[in-house]
Amino acid sequence: MSRISLVVSDVDGTLVTHDKHLTDAAIRAVRHLAEKDIAFTVTSSRPAFGMRMLVEPLGLKLPLGAFNGGLIVDPAFNVLQKDTIPASAARIALDTLSACGVDIWLFTADRWLITRDDGRYVPHERATILTDPIVVSGFDEVMNDACKIVGVSAEPEKLIRCEAAAQTALGDRASAARSQSYYLDITPAARDKGTFVETMAARLGISPQAIATLGDMSNDLAMFGKSGLSFAMGNASDEVKARATHVTDTNDNDGFAKAIDRIIGLE
Repeated sequence: MSRISLVVSDVDGTLVTHDKHLTDAAIRAVRHLAEKDIAFTVTSSRPAFGMRMLVEPLGLKLPLGAFNGGLIVDPAFNVLQKDTIPASAARIALDTLSACGVDIWLFTADRWLITRDDGRYVPHERATILTDPIVVSGFDEVMNDACKIVGVSAEPEKLIRCEAAAQTALGDRASAARSQSYYLDITPAARDKGTFVETMAARLGISPQAIATLGDMSNDLAMFGKSGLSFAMGNASDEVKARATHVTDTNDNDGFAKAIDRIIGLE
């Protein structure tokens, strides 16, 4: 195995606790990486503006991957790369999600748009990304600017069926993968967390085999497949755990920090 030069972590369910708290142990772990000359950054299904609160406490200096890698920004949130869902694919996604009977949100690079403000997970998302949504009557005016479309449901089995339906309907026009049991993300087909790993490898002039990745959901499997070392969280599904090199503790029991300790111990 190559020496690990970079760690790329998912955010929700991995880096932060279930209540979106960044623990002291996680902050110390990232500091220890820096002391060992191992770089660190994050990639998430969150919008870029939903990761601002991580930059200062973690001392992030490298680009961050938002929308599962579809939007890449520097730590000052200048856009370095942006991909959007083709309008035709966005329409298919909206129709499919509507037929599934789930709530629908749409994110542009700088806005979170919803059609009703009484959805169960709206307060949850507001607290997570520290941003208020904009209530609109429909999404027609932003069809060319969609960076992520989200199907939202409190019924995990319904969302699993919706994921399969969206993947079939979209084909290779866009990607459909759950980022939480209650969120189904539709993002640009050409970009995912795996392409973010490749982009960071090229930027730093290192092999993807020198990158370690951490995650908990199916949308993290793309980066597991591109990196030399991967850690699934203890709260991950059996499928995700089976695809990782190692399994660490849960996100509520400092699994992130424990994984970083193991990475440093390999040096």
